[in-house]
Amino acid sequence: MDFDLSPDHELMRRTVRDFAEQEVAPIAEELDREKRFPYELVRKMGALGWMGIPFPEEVGGAGGDSLAYAIAVEELTRIDSSVAITMCAHTSLGTQPIYLFGSDEQRADWLPKLTSGEILGAFGLTEPEAGSDAGNVQTRASLDGGEWVVNGAKQFITNAGTSMSGVVCITAKTGDDEISNLIVPQDAPGYERGEPYRKMGWNASDTRPLTFTDCRVPEENLLGPRGAGFKQFLRVLDIGRIGVAAMGVGLAQGALDEALAYAKERKAFGKPISKYQAIQAKLADLSCEIEAARLLVYKAAKEKDLGRDFSLTAAQAKLKTGRLAVRATEEAVQIHGGYGYIEEYPVCRFYRDAKILTIGEGTDEVQQMVIARALGA
Repeated sequence: MDFDLSPDHELMRRTVRDFAEQEVAPIAEELDREKRFPYELVRKMGALGWMGIPFPEEVGGAGGDSLAYAIAVEELTRIDSSVAITMCAHTSLGTQPIYLFGSDEQRADWLPKLTSGEILGAFGLTEPEAGSDAGNVQTRASLDGGEWVVNGAKQFITNAGTSMSGVVCITAKTGDDEISNLIVPQDAPGYERGEPYRKMGWNASDTRPLTFTDCRVPEENLLGPRGAGFKQFLRVLDIGRIGVAAMGVGLAQGALDEALAYAKERKAFGKPISKYQAIQAKLADLSCEIEAARLLVYKAAKEKDLGRDFSLTAAQAKLKTGRLAVRATEEAVQIHGGYGYIEEYPVCRFYRDAKILTIGEGTDEVQQMVIARALGA
C-alpha cells in the first residue's frame, strides 16, 4: 500500500497552496467582511483549469482525477472556505450532472463553458420541505407545446446569483411519483433569483433562494431519462461529499496551522504557550485526527477513481471531517484566547465557516443513516 502522492498530485498541492497563500490569503478577511463574491479569484482559477479538474480534456476539463480535485479543494479551504465552496459546488454539483447524465448535445452546449470557468454551474435540490428528505420534491414541471413549464422554489442554492452564473440543474416532479432533472439556463423566462442570504459563514460565496413561476425551458433540457432524477441526484450527492469532506480536512488543517503559529509567538508566564502541556495536547490531538481524516478522504477519492462503490467511504469521510472541522476551529479559537474572538484573526472566520460542514451535502444524521444502511443495520 503506497501512501505517497504521485508527482502530478504533489504538483497540484504545491500550485494550489501557493495560489491560496499568495492570492487568496491577503484579501480573504476583506471579502468575508464585505460579503463580496471573489470574481477575480474565480476567473484566475478558471484560467488555471481548476474549475474543471476532474473532467476529461475532450470536454474541456483539466484531465485530472478525484484525488487531484480533493487536494485542490483542501488547499483552498486551508485559507478560505468561501473560495473553496465556490469551486466545489460548481464542480461537484453544477457540472457533474451534465457530465454524467447529459446527452451529447447537452455536453457540447454546456461543458466547455463550465469546465473552463467561463460560467458557473449550480444545482437546485433543496426546498422548504425537501432538505434531508430530498425525495419530497414539490417543484413541478409539465410539458406544454414542446417545453417544460416549471413551478416551484429552491433554497440554499450556491452559485446561482452571480454575474458569472450560467445554468442550474434542478429536480422537479414530472409525474405523481416521478422525479426528473432539468437544465435551466440563467436567462430562462420565469426563473427568478432571490436576494442572497445573511449567513453565519461562507460570506464571500453566493447562496440564495430560487423561484420558478411558469418558467419555460425546451423539452430537450430534460437531463437523462424521464423519472431518473432520484437516482441521479443520489449519485451527485455521493460525489459532492468527497469535495465537502476535503473542505473539512482543509479547514481543520488551516485552524491547526494558525493555532500552532500563534502558540509559538504568544507568551504567558515568561515563555511561549506552545511550551505548556495543555496547549501541546490540543495541538497533538488535532494533528493525529487531521491526518487520519485526510487518509479517509483520499481513500474515498481513490475508490471513485478506480470505479468502485465509494458511497460508504464518502459518507464516513464527510461525517468525520465535518465534526473535526468544528472541533479544530473551536480549539484554535481557544488557543488564541480573546484574540480568537476578533475578526482580524483568521480563526474567527474559520470558526464561523465550520458549522455548515455538518449540515450541507447531507446532515451528520443523514450520513449516519447512509453508513448504517451500508453496514446492513
